[in-house]
Amino acid sequence: MSDYEQISVQTQDRVTTITLNRPDRLNAWTSVMADELRSAVGRAGTDPDCRCIVITGAGRGFCAGADMEGLQSTAGRGNAGSGATLDPADVRFPDAPGPDLGATYPGRFGYFYHCPKPIIAAINGPCAGIGLIMALYADLRFADDAAKFTTAFAARGLIAEHGIAWLLPRLVGEAHALDLLFTARKFTGAEAERIGLVNKAMAGDTLMDHVGAVTSTLANDVSPRSVAIMKRQVRAAYNQSFAQSLAIADEEMTGSFSAFDFKEGVQSFVERRPPAFRDL
Repeated sequence: MSDYEQISVQTQDRVTTITLNRPDRLNAWTSVMADELRSAVGRAGTDPDCRCIVITGAGRGFCAGADMEGLQSTAGRGNAGSGATLDPADVRFPDAPGPDLGATYPGRFGYFYHCPKPIIAAINGPCAGIGLIMALYADLRFADDAAKFTTAFAARGLIAEHGIAWLLPRLVGEAHALDLLFTARKFTGAEAERIGLVNKAMAGDTLMDHVGAVTSTLANDVSPRSVAIMKRQVRAAYNQSFAQSLAIADEEMTGSFSAFDFKEGVQSFVERRPPAFRDL
């Protein structure tokens, strides 16, 4: 889209692909990119022509972390500066179905969790620092098995930023999380799959075909309403007891019985035809 400088956006076949577009800098993160990604996810999250969002990188990188020029400026000032984007409070999805997450997930990437559409990170190359954090907020992650990953923070004199201290242990366990955070070592997409950081790693020339197969399923074969509710159920459950999670499930199940998509799901199965679920 012409109104973006550092990303490109395309919606086709109910899938919105957002491409970080600074290939000469391995798509290094800037405040402009942060604002544009937030805007693009917000638009896709409310676009009836979109049922799934893919985030990937142009060229040979996914996102090589914060742009070093920005880090040098920050180091000189001793703070992030007033230009940094810190809170995506303007991205909200108040009409999305499912339990209300409210202010449970604030911060730079909290809007990924609020978005009712599934978000996939297609990690096609180097993924470091804040680029890695952004990918961890995605719902699904697929990677080139040769892509290089690193947390990077300890090697730059920084700390576990933007919620990664909460996210990473939940994905890979405390032992792996502390290893990756403390050492800031580089690891491959193949290891990322082995420890559970990505759903699947594969040869780079097959990555987007695999992502395309997953998005085709999400865009055509399953209920957008069901996916949105389940996404919010899982995120809400991180801060609930079993009894609280079960009560919400019971409430949402009752609502599903009277929804169009339930009736359509049953009828399409009986009639042995593809379902025609409604858009959000």
